Amino acid sequence: MTADLTNMLIMLVPSLIVAVTAYYFFNSYTKSEDQRRNVALHLEHAKQSLPLRLQAYERMALFLERIAIGNLLTRIPPQSDDKNMYEKKLVATIDQEFEHNVTQQIYVSQNCWNVVVASKNATIQMIRQANMSEKVENAQKLREILLNEIIENQPPTDTGLLFLKNEVSKLW
Repeated sequence: MTADLTNMLIMLVPSLIVAVTAYYFFNSYTKSEDQRRNVALHLEHAKQSLPLRLQAYERMALFLERIAIGNLLTRIPPQSDDKNMYEKKLVATIDQEFEHNVTQQIYVSQNCWNVVVASKNATIQMIRQANMSEKVENAQKLREILLNEIIENQPPTDTGLLFLKNEVSKLW
């Protein structure tokens, strides 16, 4: 009986060694193939998503250019002398531009989106603060003060554009 058990163990041990070795190599091969497929899928995804991301950055740059104080004042002249109505019109235009581009946030980084939102809010704040100035008597004077402000200080949209350009340069 012990001889039969010994013979059986002698035949079973090599079989177990072959089975464990085969399992190890098969498992390694499977992991390697999965990694290769994941890398290929990632590269394919990157090829398809890069144009969408670039387009989103372009749209964000266009948004910032359109809400830049100088461009905004050129595009939207006052309709009357009412400074408060002009302020509301400028802010409404910025909000409308923002709403038109809000979906682009899924294609840009969170930091980039935060900078774009901060640029928009700072531009609105600049308009509102200028309107509260005692020097502003009418819409035309509001325009003058805003133009002087961007001549003296860097507009918030310039900071946003600089951030966008730096982030896009990292995509290459």
